[in-house]
Amino acid sequence: MALPQPEQQTPPPAPQLTPEQIAELREQERKQKMIVTSVVAGVVLILVLLGVAIFFLLQPTAPTDKIRDVFIIVVALESLVIGVAMIVLIVQLASLINLLQNEVRPILNATNETVNTLRGTVEFLGEEVIEPVMKLSGYLAGLTRMLELMGIKKK
Repeated sequence: MALPQPEQQTPPPAPQLTPEQIAELREQERKQKMIVTSVVAGVVLILVLLGVAIFFLLQPTAPTDKIRDVFIIVVALESLVIGVAMIVLIVQLASLINLLQNEVRPILNATNETVNTLRGTVEFLGEEVIEPVMKLSGYLAGLTRMLELMGIKKK
């Protein structure tokens, strides 16, 4: 006994792209490749510069005290930049909390109110429309059957 073979479904055809869309996709891919290449080149350049700096700092005649002072100044400036970034982050976080409390919460409350109204409407329709229609349908079915049994109405 041979089993029936399932019908082979052909996949839906791929959407046809216009030449403008194809050109746009190629441009996006080119931009992404440029970004990745730039990031990789930047990382490699930083590593090379770090290696060169370490090499020259290990020389016995290197003025490490002056370089140390420059690095201390750079670290101080970096901590100032990080402090400003933290302040901006806190302000943005306060703005987000304000948005959630004053914009999103009223929307959620209105949605909840709408759902409750809809729930009440469905209950009302169930009690006032569907139940009487079901009862009427049952009575009519019983009356039809009774008439069939009495021979007044034919099946």
